Amino acid sequence: MTDQSEPNATQAEDAVPGPRGRVLVVAGSDSGGGAGIQADIKAVTALGGFAMTAVTAITVQDTLGVHAVHPVPIATVVDQIRVVARDLGADAIKTGMLATVAIVERVAEALAEHAPGVPAVIDPVMIAKGGSPLLEEAAIGALRSVLVPGAFLLTPNAPEAERLADIAVDGINGQRRAAERLLRAGARGVLVKGGHIAGQRVIDVLATEHIERLFESPRIMTTSTHGTGCTLASAIAALVAQGVALEEAVGRARDYLAGAIRHAPGFGRGHGPLDHAWMTR
Repeated sequence: MTDQSEPNATQAEDAVPGPRGRVLVVAGSDSGGGAGIQADIKAVTALGGFAMTAVTAITVQDTLGVHAVHPVPIATVVDQIRVVARDLGADAIKTGMLATVAIVERVAEALAEHAPGVPAVIDPVMIAKGGSPLLEEAAIGALRSVLVPGAFLLTPNAPEAERLADIAVDGINGQRRAAERLLRAGARGVLVKGGHIAGQRVIDVLATEHIERLFESPRIMTTSTHGTGCTLASAIAALVAQGVALEEAVGRARDYLAGAIRHAPGFGRGHGPLDHAWMTR
């Protein structure tokens, strides 16, 4: 008689050795397809990874803004993480919109229990491109206390870095100081992005215990910027999941994002989506 039993996690892990590009994305859904889980799946796939998801919230969203947010029941979020990690495994984690204090705390617990040691790229999503809040005010402290410590990479934009590090971030010195504070708070790596800081060039500051690297590129003047943060973090996670070193992963992910912005299809009447599949053409 054939054994129909479900393989356990050890059996699944022993079946194929080495990094395989599996990325478990824990984030919210964007009905407009430009950000959130939809952007994450597209970016991970475009860069050769395999995307899996634990959906934290359903947003009613288009290029003009977020019209409603409906958090997924916490037990369902945790169960998604549990079953995916047990069956498919993960080579990297990427978190995005977590919405509430309870989801932040339970996601941190679930990742520690079901995906211990897996490098996590934490995108501390707080505000949508159109200005709508995507994280409860009280949840910022929870994120700082339970997800920042131990994060393989934290990817805040300037306003998010200000909130997390409690310091002004209006230029490269502020970016550096914020990165230093977040490293002291327990993150293993911090990428403080400069897209929200005025100037003809965008400068992102990558810092770890061992390095500081500035990534600089021309600012692309466009309104097609919906989902840029989600896309960058997921692209980095996809490369890390395939064994690419952090500094190289950030550089390659930035190049991919720049191409996605330049090839944006021009959809919608607000902040338009990117072309995540531009490299395939």
